[in-house]
Amino acid sequence: MPIQYHKSSQTFHLYNQKISYIFKVLKNQQLGQLYYGKRVNDREDFDHLFETIQRPMAPCAFEGDLTFSLEHIKQEYPAYGSGDMRHPAMDIIQENGSHIVHFTYQQHQIIAGKPSLENLPATYVENNQEATTLLITLFDEVIQTKIILSYTIYEDLAVITRNAYCQNCGSQNLILNQMMSMSLDLPDKDYEMIELTGAWSRERHIQNRKLEHGIQSIYSLRGCSSNNFNPFIALKRPMCNEYEGEVLGFSLVYSGNFLAQVEVDTYNVSRVTMGIHPHAFTWPLNPGESFQTPEVVMVYSNCGLNQMSQTYHELYQKRLARGQYRDQVRPILVNNWEGTYFDFNEEKILGIAKTAQKLGIELFVLDDGWFGQRNSDNAGLGDWYPNLEKLPEGISGLSQKIVDLGMRFGIWFEPEMVNKDSDLYRTHPEWTLETPNRHTSHGRNQYVLDFSNPEVVEYIYNMMAKVIEESHITYIKWDMNRCMSEVYSYVHSAQDQGKVMHEYILGVYHLYDKLTTKFPEILFESCASGGARFDPGMLYYAPQCWTSDDTDAIERLKIQYGTSLVYPISSMGAHVSAVPNHQVFRKTPLQTRANVAYFGTFGYELDLNKLSCEEQNEIKEQVQFMKTYREVIQFGTFYRLKSPFEGNETVWMVVSKDQNTAIVGYYRPLQEVNQGYRRVKLMGLDPDKEYHVSIHDIDCYGDELMNAGLITSDSSCGENKDGDGDYLSRLYLLKAK
Repeated sequence: MPIQYHKSSQTFHLYNQKISYIFKVLKNQQLGQLYYGKRVNDREDFDHLFETIQRPMAPCAFEGDLTFSLEHIKQEYPAYGSGDMRHPAMDIIQENGSHIVHFTYQQHQIIAGKPSLENLPATYVENNQEATTLLITLFDEVIQTKIILSYTIYEDLAVITRNAYCQNCGSQNLILNQMMSMSLDLPDKDYEMIELTGAWSRERHIQNRKLEHGIQSIYSLRGCSSNNFNPFIALKRPMCNEYEGEVLGFSLVYSGNFLAQVEVDTYNVSRVTMGIHPHAFTWPLNPGESFQTPEVVMVYSNCGLNQMSQTYHELYQKRLARGQYRDQVRPILVNNWEGTYFDFNEEKILGIAKTAQKLGIELFVLDDGWFGQRNSDNAGLGDWYPNLEKLPEGISGLSQKIVDLGMRFGIWFEPEMVNKDSDLYRTHPEWTLETPNRHTSHGRNQYVLDFSNPEVVEYIYNMMAKVIEESHITYIKWDMNRCMSEVYSYVHSAQDQGKVMHEYILGVYHLYDKLTTKFPEILFESCASGGARFDPGMLYYAPQCWTSDDTDAIERLKIQYGTSLVYPISSMGAHVSAVPNHQVFRKTPLQTRANVAYFGTFGYELDLNKLSCEEQNEIKEQVQFMKTYREVIQFGTFYRLKSPFEGNETVWMVVSKDQNTAIVGYYRPLQEVNQGYRRVKLMGLDPDKEYHVSIHDIDCYGDELMNAGLITSDSSCGENKDGDGDYLSRLYLLKAK
């Protein structure tokens, strides 16, 4: 059994063939952390791993015992103030103003499978043999409140998921000031923290820093997970690389404000906490009320970053994403946004669609501008009914014409936002988030609807459902183009304003749930001004996300490489766009644009009718290539081989599950002069299979390609072969003979 409770030592051991997680009930009846890492053999007693020592000035829990101080004990779910002066996992304000709590072990339950979380996205199982869950109940007698800590360990993956639940069982009115999803105390600080940092159009760049004394953290207070930081960190040993060494990953399944923090005390203990950011969060917990935190997914690897990433990919692709598109290859699409922006009519749209159909593209997506009086970003948001001046037969008529061409039809919504110049705002100005008697900021000339108000969510659902029911829609791009500011809800009391930002996210999840339940045949792609809400919470409802508004192939190398640290290829929206690129004005070859975009869901974002016949023929070949190999790309095993953050080359590859097909993407943005010979060692091949390698047109065994390497040298002076120069890319296709 993957979870053992040893009664004599009151020790819990969660383990499978890859990992062990061990903690125990201490003599003060709180929980103490003993070990997290590579699997160790089970035994009745792990008390030798519990460390206490007499420290000067330490507050001690027991008279006569100068060694038992919570200030120096590694804990499982710590509180502040009863000896421990470090940052806690929770903070509860009581009626007398006290923050001091004492949650002690009461009972536990070990169950097969994995319970779902009410109103929150989370990983899941399809049968109870896939995972086992431990539920530990802690109780504070003074305030009559319980906390249930949940741990799920997957049978075949180096994964432990954690969350916490709090319920007021007493008569006091309490306030949750902080409730983290997990806390973990590690016995040393010899780690480097990896984070995914960026901004609009340069999301999820890999950053690395050595842990030092004090606090290092990433966070979002923007109301969304944000394109500045992603709700993920990893702690790796200094010598750890892509394929060697130990690394611990922490990923929060949540789409709102978050905090991921590592605090290193002066005795080198590293405390990892992750959950909803406590700033601007206060949750009244009246008698009988409860609060559920989001889930944290912890992944362990002792074979480097790639193994960690592949574990996340497998879990998030198969046990986080849901619906019929979870296991289906994604349709190749064309989106009209960068091709037309707001300047279109039905004739122009159908013209692009007809050309797309001839080129083999399967799905046409109509982006912003089809509704209300939407001719710019100043008006129309919230009025989700067709603009009949642009589309005389509405979405119903246009979608039918697209379907008649033999294509599928998709559409863009931004349901969480409103323009002041809209019928919705004129009717319900109180439905926006804005603070009374204060200036309200806008973003992209729009304002945020109060999705903490169920009436708003229901209204938007009804408008969207009407458009969908009247049309032939099989794809929806759900956008969100600004962060929150001046957050205040007119439907919440003064005491409940600290609940608004979390309840807003719950409202988003609720709308997603209603739509995906009502329309299971629709593929949803989440979007937030590009990548501002690319997080696991969204993948639960929408199995793919628009990776970034930056569609430049060279910039996308870093964006997609960093994203792959946590998220599977099947989740990354990636398109070929026009040149000069609309974000960075760079001109890259059409071949390179496709060679980067292949490693995602793949599509086009341009006016196909503005391309030459030669370019259209090239697109036709690209579409056929993607149709042939998209199952390998989107559902194969992905390997990072050379990082764009470390040099002028990027190399990655994907291998089919049967190891019969592999595709290597090689990218060299800038031409170099008179360089030496180069080769890259491949990964994931069957060492005993012989592969035909395209471009080189040779046959090599897998062990040769993985140990001797694939030659990637190119002409750097003298002969100028066709395709050499800046922004070079190649795809090497390997097929087992």
